Amino acid sequence: MITLKVNGKEFRLDVQPNELLIDVLQKRLGLYGSRMSCGQGECGACTVLLDGEPTLSCMMLAYQAEGKDILTIEGLADENNLHPIQEAFVEEQGFQCGFCTPGFIMSTKGLLDSNPNPNEEEIKKALSGNICRCGSYSKVVKAVNSSAKKLEGSHGAR
Repeated sequence: MITLKVNGKEFRLDVQPNELLIDVLQKRLGLYGSRMSCGQGECGACTVLLDGEPTLSCMMLAYQAEGKDILTIEGLADENNLHPIQEAFVEEQGFQCGFCTPGFIMSTKGLLDSNPNPNEEEIKKALSGNICRCGSYSKVVKAVNSSAKKLEGSHGAR
């Protein structure tokens, strides 16, 4: 039995020693925003924030996340409002098919929480672990810049 804190709520779960965090998030908690794509830590679609750090949930065993604060894409927005980063991705069309978008958004949140005003090189480095098969990278960078402006003064709060 482990206790996971996901999106501000605690869940007591009986997990297998080899059970991946992504599987627990999806199959046990019904949080499908983090996507299982490559299963090898290469694409970033499964990115969540673990104690504020972008983490590949397909490469982490669930028990390793015990005692950590896990934030998924579902935990960013409230019932009535998108998070400013989500708003910026919509406004700047920082997605095409949308499959990779949650991973990019979570990586963006991790970046902007630690560096509220990144330059283009810092953005590209922070997002280098995320792959978009549709190739919308220039719009993603534009969305990150727009996100930084939206969050200016709030230092990533919300």
